[in-house]
Amino acid sequence: MKVFNLIPLAICLSFSASSVAAPRALAIDDIMKFETLQQPVVSDNGKVIAVQAMPDRGDSRALVRFSNSNKQYQIEHGSNVKVSADGRFVLANIEASLFERETEKSDDLPHSVVLLATDTGNQQQFDNVDTAIFSEDGAYLLLKYKPADASDDNAEVSADNSDKKIIAEKAKNEQTEDEKPADKKDVGTSITLVKLATNEQLSLDNVTQYTFDKAGKYLAVLQNQHQPTSHNLILVKLDSFTRENVFNSDNEQLESLAISPDGRFVALTKGNDSVERYGREHELVLFDINSKKLRTYAKDNRWSYNQYSSVQFSKDSQRLFVGRVPSVAQQAEQAKYNNADDVVNPDVITAQKQLRVWHGDDAKIKPQEVKEYAKELKRTYLAVLHLDTNKMVQLADQDIPDVTYGEQTDYLLASTDVPYQKMITWAGFYRDVYLVNLRTGNKQQILVQQPSDAMPTLSPNAKYLAYYQQGSVYLRDILSGRNVNLTQNISSPFADEDHDYPSEAPGYGFGPWLSDDSGVTFYDKFDMWQFNTSSHKGFMLTNGEGRKNNTQFRVVGLVKKKRLPATVTQGQQLLLQGYSHTTKADTFYAATVGKQGVRAMTTGDSKLTLLARANDANTVVFSKQRYDLYPDLYSADVNNVQNAKQLTTLDAQRNDFAWGNAELVHWRDGDGVKMDGVLIKPTNYQAGKAYPTMVYFYRFMSDRLHAFPDMKLNHRPNFAWYADNGYAIFLPDIRFEIGYPGISSVKALTAGVQKLIEMGVTDPDAVGIQGHSWGGYQSAYAVTQTNIFKAVVTGAPVSNMTSAYSGIRHGSGLARQFQYETGQSRIGASLFAAPQKYIENSPIFYADRIQTPMMIMFGDKDDAVPWEQGVELYLAMRRAGKDVVFLQYQDEPHHLKKYPNKLDYSIKMKQYFDHYLKGEPAPQWLSQGEAYQEYKKVD
Repeated sequence: MKVFNLIPLAICLSFSASSVAAPRALAIDDIMKFETLQQPVVSDNGKVIAVQAMPDRGDSRALVRFSNSNKQYQIEHGSNVKVSADGRFVLANIEASLFERETEKSDDLPHSVVLLATDTGNQQQFDNVDTAIFSEDGAYLLLKYKPADASDDNAEVSADNSDKKIIAEKAKNEQTEDEKPADKKDVGTSITLVKLATNEQLSLDNVTQYTFDKAGKYLAVLQNQHQPTSHNLILVKLDSFTRENVFNSDNEQLESLAISPDGRFVALTKGNDSVERYGREHELVLFDINSKKLRTYAKDNRWSYNQYSSVQFSKDSQRLFVGRVPSVAQQAEQAKYNNADDVVNPDVITAQKQLRVWHGDDAKIKPQEVKEYAKELKRTYLAVLHLDTNKMVQLADQDIPDVTYGEQTDYLLASTDVPYQKMITWAGFYRDVYLVNLRTGNKQQILVQQPSDAMPTLSPNAKYLAYYQQGSVYLRDILSGRNVNLTQNISSPFADEDHDYPSEAPGYGFGPWLSDDSGVTFYDKFDMWQFNTSSHKGFMLTNGEGRKNNTQFRVVGLVKKKRLPATVTQGQQLLLQGYSHTTKADTFYAATVGKQGVRAMTTGDSKLTLLARANDANTVVFSKQRYDLYPDLYSADVNNVQNAKQLTTLDAQRNDFAWGNAELVHWRDGDGVKMDGVLIKPTNYQAGKAYPTMVYFYRFMSDRLHAFPDMKLNHRPNFAWYADNGYAIFLPDIRFEIGYPGISSVKALTAGVQKLIEMGVTDPDAVGIQGHSWGGYQSAYAVTQTNIFKAVVTGAPVSNMTSAYSGIRHGSGLARQFQYETGQSRIGASLFAAPQKYIENSPIFYADRIQTPMMIMFGDKDDAVPWEQGVELYLAMRRAGKDVVFLQYQDEPHHLKKYPNKLDYSIKMKQYFDHYLKGEPAPQWLSQGEAYQEYKKVD
């Protein structure tokens, strides 16, 4: 453990910006070094905010700020920050340097954490730490150390293969039958508990599970020792810092662990440690700390417990939720040749086959089965043990497997996609929804074939259920079973007004419930509504200001309660985020539950993002950004956000560079529909001068008007880099017509580009287009229909819808058919029902028309779009004698993950556009290609 002092940083130390040096051009290594703030963490009392600042390529740092003072700290190489509930301490993982991470094996890297005392700035460093957490009240720190590596004992032994074999054989021979090595998952590690007020420490070995209670009374620990075997449940009494072994077993591995929030009960599962983990059957154990009594729950006539049977208490400590399984068995083994006769025995031979049978009546196609196998292996079915009656109630089963955890005492929501698993392939995702009674386990069907993304919301006390269906919002009284259409007499539409998919339009979702179940809130496109659950009468809480001013209102800044819906009380002031569809800017508003009207609290054109809220205080943290303003962090009282305090100053990173700006552009597409887009003008833009222009798009892009550019290298062009190097950037909205996705995008794109040409901003002979995935498809299709673009870079495009229709999404194992019939690809019918539409919308069938040079990029392990789609497009253009180059990044998924590949693609994309749009010389890889070669393997 290392102890050292940290001097508080002055605000100006975050970055040293020169006020003398002239701005220089943004270079690619500047992007690599540019820091981005990760999700901030706030102490429960709202006093301390910690956040990680991470460059795209480099070493991170943790920043610690205070909502009520200007004091601040920094932890070099800090990441994954945590803040104690009382704000007295901040914990950060300490990463190895970038060079170490790139040149050493991950297992060889140091694993350290730093504990910062926020009152003094003192830091303590703990080494070889795997995990570190605070207790619920922030008074204790628990450190879990990395497991000891058995090979460490042989560190001085020669590492050649012959010596390794000798050591392994010796260890095997010395092992007795009773000393069979334990499964790695059964083996624990060391932990240390630190009392932060006094730095007193307590250490335990062979720990596999641990948890604090909410009340701050106990730390519960499972200790599993092997050779000799000893399995113990240990309770550490936190106030006295003493420990007690309250349960032990010589031959039963202790598995899952939970302690009730009130510190009275401990639940765990246990199973015979001599049985292999895969097929080990467990029992549930409940220990009463007060009475010292132990109750054991073995399997019943239908349900048992296994290694994945998690345990979890309700917040009121009245119920224990546990996952159970129908049966437990060892994993099947493939037949082996045990004697000479076996090698010619047809049954033994065929038992070793490697075969997957695809049956037409299978609920899931085989790739989906394979992808979901590990998840299904871990699936358990939720049951609840009522502690007052000692009654176990099974809530989920194989027909209705999914029960949503909640703190409601009478009912929970359950759902199943079992009836729809086959039709998911082509029709999308649906579920039947049930109410399950926690006392009886009885299930009542509420909704049939409900879209999976439109699940209902259950009131806090389970008296009501609210849901959206076919354009209306409904309320169900659970006791009476009565369903009421709340919106049937309201003229405002509640179905998504911008929905352009061949499926039923979804709703706009629900806001918070009133905590006493007396009211429910929900949204239309613009406004927020509040309805009384008894009278079924309601009103527009935002008083129509949303639709009147083309502004979308949504509640933000509520305390997030785990396993409970967001709730408010009558008369409570709400913080609303208002997004203007006209200006594309955000404003914070105040509203009052039960009262009509809103009041603006902030001014100015920027994008506002609420990032965090303190659990026990009114402190909120948000960011404010524009294209020319970095999204630094601000803290404020949720009821007084207009008086926010700036916490970070990372906008100073822009000081060395001239920075462009963004503006909104309007035009009408080929059908006369009004369209919006964002124009980012080049740095040092000169009116009247026409510039090479980069077009990047997907669907709706105009909401990025006030977004700071993403300072990373990835699958898209970096807007700031291109703008600072003489490019205009155009981000147009696309609106689609079902059945004609390709031509819809072409109409929007060509009309939008023509608008920029008419404005005098864009050089008509220097327009490039880049898109990825769905944008990649559109970009590839666009150049088959127009010659307005002089170069195109298309990433992971579908080029042939006729072959892609029955392709596989390798990431999920799902067939791609539903994407065309009901989803993003927007054909709206099967291939055999509308073959001509599949052909008409496929770039490959028009490859001979393409006059635009094209660069195609794919990762050859693409998990969303089969990379063969890129091969088809490349071969078609090659056959037609077109200007084409194909970048195949090896072992990469849909979005490039390896930094060398992301950097290389970014460089090549820029070189490509610079050549075709700015007339710069073609790099050798573009003019001559690159021959295949293999590299010397590194030992």
